[in-house]
Amino acid sequence: MTAIPDAAAAAPLGPGDVVLAFDVGGTDTKSALIDADGRVLGLRRTPTPLDGERTAEAVVGRVAELAAELQEAHPEARPVAAGLLVPGIVDAERGVGVFASNLGWRDAPIRDLAVAALGLPVTFHHDVTAASLAEHRLGAARAFDDVVVLVIGTGIAGSLILDGRPHLGGGFAGEIGHSPVADGPRCACGARGCLEVVASAGAIVRRYAERTGVDVDGAREVLARAEAGDADAREIWDSALDALAFGLAQLAATIAPEAIVIGGGLSRAGDALFAPLASRMNERLSFHRRPRLVPAQLGGNAGLLGAALIARDGVIR
Repeated sequence: MTAIPDAAAAAPLGPGDVVLAFDVGGTDTKSALIDADGRVLGLRRTPTPLDGERTAEAVVGRVAELAAELQEAHPEARPVAAGLLVPGIVDAERGVGVFASNLGWRDAPIRDLAVAALGLPVTFHHDVTAASLAEHRLGAARAFDDVVVLVIGTGIAGSLILDGRPHLGGGFAGEIGHSPVADGPRCACGARGCLEVVASAGAIVRRYAERTGVDVDGAREVLARAEAGDADAREIWDSALDALAFGLAQLAATIAPEAIVIGGGLSRAGDALFAPLASRMNERLSFHRRPRLVPAQLGGNAGLLGAALIARDGVIR
């Protein structure tokens, strides 16, 4: 268990219902209790339990244990609902985890399992969609009604907010990391040339190691080597920027977002990412609306804050 003394503890959630928030990832689960003043209490990270075909049940069981521990630690704050997020393909309306390759479930009735385990109303959603909702209400996307939130880390995940509301597509919308931008290599999803196998932070590291035989400590080290004159690093970094620019230009042409908010580890490259990426995207556009590229504000706990928001939204008066 790891406590997280993070800025999220002071995030501007504002007053509202007391709720529990859970953000389940392939490796770790973040959990917290949000009190009536909007304070984030007991924020911590614990390992996500993996149990083959019973992983959904194991995850919900661990969530119930965390809920009990949070309520015991903060008896003055009595939650009236919970927000629960998971990765993969999610049917939020039915409360079903359709598919999660790293957690091993298919068509898992996670919301019903959580309601039974917690004894509370549970709002269930996709992790990146909820993180995008938090950025839209509390963070970098507040000024925009039509916005894409893109998280570039080990992979690439995305979410669409159109006319101020998440566009879900039955759980299949926003899979920007799996949009085709090249003929190869093959992606873990089974397709070829997905954006994330070319341009994610994980792909940049992998491609550099494959080319040079040198292991590096993250994509920003590849960038540093490129800036220092390493030709291999420069070619890999440039090809990643080109692929990202192609993907963003396609978004501009199809849904015309006012802005694209970029988070995840690669976003911390700052101007070294945003300036050339904006330039290359704009070179591909003509009459189109040109979206602003904006760094995300809420960091790694945007999902947890989104879980709190959807839990509060789901409370029936």
